[in-house]
Amino acid sequence: MRILILGGTTEASHLARLLADDDRFGATLSLAGRTAAPKQQPLPARVGGFGGIAGLEAWLRENDIAAVIDATHPYAAQISAHAVAACNALAIPLGSIARAPWKREDGDSWIEVESPEAAASALGSTPARVFLSIGRQELAAFAAAPQHHYVARTIDSPDVALPPDIRFVHDRGPFDVAAEEAFLAQERIDMIVSKNSGGAATYPKIVASRRLRLPVIMISRPHKAQGAVLESPADAMRWLDAQLAHGASSSRRGV
Repeated sequence: MRILILGGTTEASHLARLLADDDRFGATLSLAGRTAAPKQQPLPARVGGFGGIAGLEAWLRENDIAAVIDATHPYAAQISAHAVAACNALAIPLGSIARAPWKREDGDSWIEVESPEAAASALGSTPARVFLSIGRQELAAFAAAPQHHYVARTIDSPDVALPPDIRFVHDRGPFDVAAEEAFLAQERIDMIVSKNSGGAATYPKIVASRRLRLPVIMISRPHKAQGAVLESPADAMRWLDAQLAHGASSSRRGV
């Protein structure tokens, strides 16, 4: 049974490891290509976009894909919408791993906003030391607030317009609470800007901000189209088992 995993997350990597040891499935892991040196994966990988819904439909058809797992980042709304449209058009089963968002706890000081632009505005006019933990794609929004000193943690260097006073720390998770607390203290951070990514890999910064009583400007999640909602890679494997038992490959149109 041929499967496409739309990846780029820890859940996708975990699922890839599970599928690599299961000879009932032939899986391909698709990565957006936003990271110059992605982690090695145990499955064949393709890198880059598909060319919209029509391109994804063509790729699924040409590669005889019987099921798709969307294990993309909670903020990767466009590829998820394309996956729903393409799978619906071809009657291909689609499962979506839905990572739970973080929940505000006692001691958290969150300012929830809808976009990176709103986050830049919420920083205020008084110069502050700001930790940007949002990846590199949205950093351009903070050029509109040049009065702040920014420390941005990214895997790769950005190729977008940037605020004038910004320093980069190149690293990738998972992180631990003690190291995050020490990092925020050492950098004398006043505020944090974060996406509500959920998961365990980057949650230590939220715990550290709580301990240090730092405000977090939290960018809300976009609406994300989904197929069958799956809670974890293990749940995805059970779903794939069910698709295999139900003969998913013979249920597609034109087969």
